[in-house]
Amino acid sequence: MSMTHSDNDTEAVTRSKKKVKAPDFYKVVLLNDDFTPMEFVVDLIIKFFSKSAEEATEIMLSIHHEGFGVCGVYPRDIAETKMNQVNQFARQNGHPLKCRIERN
Repeated sequence: MSMTHSDNDTEAVTRSKKKVKAPDFYKVVLLNDDFTPMEFVVDLIIKFFSKSAEEATEIMLSIHHEGFGVCGVYPRDIAETKMNQVNQFARQNGHPLKCRIERN
């Protein structure tokens, strides 16, 4: 029995070798303000970014000293969702804290 390949077999292999572009990733960034309590920021980072208390405190200190802090890097849809959740949560709790995303 001889092994022959039809043109359809070759076409299927060729089609499956097309490269899929990796999604763009975005940093979720919290911005410093003079009113939001540090404890609230730490709790927010733990809640929305699943960071440990130590990691959240380090990010909060970066926000406090450098004016911003990166909470995580995600595909665009996840980054936008987290940004919206954080901004809404801050507003609901009466804080002016702002969150944005930036292309990584």
